Amino acid sequence: MAGELLGFVGVGRMGGAMASRLLDAGYGLCVYDAHPDAVAPLVARGARLLKSPREVASAAEIILLSLPTPDVVRAVTLGDDGIGRGSRVRTVIDLSTTGPGAAAAIARSLGEQSMSWVDAPVSGGIAGAKGGTLAVMISCRRELYERVVQPILKTFGKTFYTGDKPGLAQTAKLVNNLLAAAALVITSEGLAMGVKAGLDPKTLLDIINVSSGRNSATQDKFPRSVLPGTFDFGFATGLCYKDVRLCVDEAEAMGVPMVMGAILRQILALTQAKYGADSDFTSIAKLSEEWAGVEIRAREECLQPGRLRAREIGHQH
Repeated sequence: MAGELLGFVGVGRMGGAMASRLLDAGYGLCVYDAHPDAVAPLVARGARLLKSPREVASAAEIILLSLPTPDVVRAVTLGDDGIGRGSRVRTVIDLSTTGPGAAAAIARSLGEQSMSWVDAPVSGGIAGAKGGTLAVMISCRRELYERVVQPILKTFGKTFYTGDKPGLAQTAKLVNNLLAAAALVITSEGLAMGVKAGLDPKTLLDIINVSSGRNSATQDKFPRSVLPGTFDFGFATGLCYKDVRLCVDEAEAMGVPMVMGAILRQILALTQAKYGADSDFTSIAKLSEEWAGVEIRAREECLQPGRLRAREIGHQH
């Protein structure tokens, strides 16, 4: 309930936005992040800064995590100075994309210490985190979901209960991110073809978005981050690659072939190798642009909606 003290570990761009919403909702917060700059805005608003995940777990009964990789989640929960060593914590809510395998293993380890583990990966990006419009996928005991988890996590957006098996919500998140990345890759190839043929990319997107080819890339990522040439949607290539790799690995372990998923993993590996893990994942489009010899951009002289064009690199064909 509002006024309750919560712990929050990992308050970067996503975690910080979600933590800020908890403050807005009236919760008290004690926070930790490996990067001191990340906690400053929250501390300025009244959050209490602690020195380690263990300290957070000795201050609050409920702790939320928003961390970049499964290895970091394991270290923060099970490490020598981790949450599992805390004296007060009873429920750990993981908002990260950890993957079902890691989630099940961590849930087992914390369960041996009478701590409840909640998978709660989110989708919707930084804008969704700030605006409270995230999709929050949750797996935990039903009673815990209804009594403790849902009242807190509804602060972030719409909640979806997936069941009580550890890792189910993680599977849902990996499938979603696989499809989102696939939409971006295939849209990049299609738009590059259209540009090469001489189509205006804004016109082509307008056609697609009222037709059967519309997807999250045509409706949001291309208009916002590719056509303007900003490549700043807010999700790192390295994290996208991690999610797709996790998805394909988990699927193969289950005996589910992912032929297209494996190709997508390689496209992301190429993007990361060329532009870096910290590049925006819309940089995927740059590969298709380079291979096709085109750029998909807005008019340089006039960036109003509806005034977009493609510019070819080199000579016209």
